[in-house]
Amino acid sequence: MTQNASLRLLVTSGDGPAECRLALRHTLSTMEKAAQKLGLSIVCDPEQYGPSVDVASVEVTLSGSGKEAFARSWYGTIKWTCQSPFRPNHKRQNWFIGVFELPSLTEDRGELKLEELRFETLRVGGPGGQHQNKTESAVRVTHVPTGLAVVARDERSQHRNKQLAVQRLKEKLAGLSVTEKDRLRKTQRQLHHELERGNPVRCFKGARFKEI
Repeated sequence: MTQNASLRLLVTSGDGPAECRLALRHTLSTMEKAAQKLGLSIVCDPEQYGPSVDVASVEVTLSGSGKEAFARSWYGTIKWTCQSPFRPNHKRQNWFIGVFELPSLTEDRGELKLEELRFETLRVGGPGGQHQNKTESAVRVTHVPTGLAVVARDERSQHRNKQLAVQRLKEKLAGLSVTEKDRLRKTQRQLHHELERGNPVRCFKGARFKEI
């Protein structure tokens, strides 16, 4: 992770009841206030979270100097001890949520940057006659950051093959991005069910969500 890269967290109530989802909202509010005091930027997924939205988990993005230490202070189980505001006669008073680190998400790739590409010319093999074997018209282009490479040998023109190779590389990178996002979504679903109800790293108490 680079110095300026953002850091992603998953704050989840797992399969807990409404009280756990309320604890999640309290936790996010507390995290936001604490992060702002440290000059950190903290953004909750706008599609998942709002003051009146009842959700089981929220993805949070942290940016700024010191974000790693801040995040580490929250990783693990958060315990909230409070009489249920929804079920006054309910005996249970301990509610748990979890805070997990998410894998970094590669930025969506738009136009390829020329400085990230390495071009090589190749002799064309296979059918096509003697003329093909004498010209280095095939082109291999490598995307240096990911190591992905494609070869275009369809045309006799090296310039045209270069254009084809870049286009195919864009398509390959787009496919990688989709695959990567699918993997990250699966990771989030797994974390949602891995909440440990015990050994809390932070404990809060009462309707005012005061840390103890």
